[in-house]
Amino acid sequence: MASISNEPEREHRDEEESAANEDEDTGAQVAPIVRLEEVAVTTGEEDEDTLLDMKSKLYRFDKDGSQWKERGAGTVKFLKHRVSGKIRLVMRQSKTLKICANHLVASGMTVQEHAGNDKSCVWHARDFSDGELKDELFCIRFASVENCKAFMQKFKEVAESEEEKEETKDASDTAGLLEKLTVEEKETEEKPVEKVAAASDEKDEKKKSEAVEEKKTEESVPSA
Repeated sequence: MASISNEPEREHRDEEESAANEDEDTGAQVAPIVRLEEVAVTTGEEDEDTLLDMKSKLYRFDKDGSQWKERGAGTVKFLKHRVSGKIRLVMRQSKTLKICANHLVASGMTVQEHAGNDKSCVWHARDFSDGELKDELFCIRFASVENCKAFMQKFKEVAESEEEKEETKDASDTAGLLEKLTVEEKETEEKPVEKVAAASDEKDEKKKSEAVEEKKTEESVPSA
């Protein structure tokens, strides 16, 4: 019986000795097996400015199955390129940073509230997230109605600004074309005048030549 009652004390003593041995500093230095170095990660967004950044969940419509399929949960952004001024929508998954959506916001694109859910909205786009252009119907859901409205507002602003850029470019191109046509018409109108002047000069020279020849003829005729 005594041996049974002393068993927990012995176990406790053994644990204390084991802990003391673990805490003992031997002075030995162990070099790491693998040395890790910092690696710079590029996202392709280094030359772009963020216009909007929100947490959301993205879906795409599967035409074959006639149903919505989740693309991922993460951060959706509107990014403006510092050189070209082009604006694109990019969304990455939170943990893997895998791209869920990647497309330009172009003139004529529209976004609207998803029927029956004021925290979601839908739009069509030519998406490049899978490495090739595809026509996609997207649906995005936010945590609040305010975030959804802010997203839709920014989307519309970008699309309208792109439309204004196109109109300005078209007007500039038209003005350049009209200016070119005006110059060509002016040159065409001036050319006949030059031809007429040249023809008149040639006629005068011919008359002078004939007069000289006539005078020579009269001088060569002997008097009676």
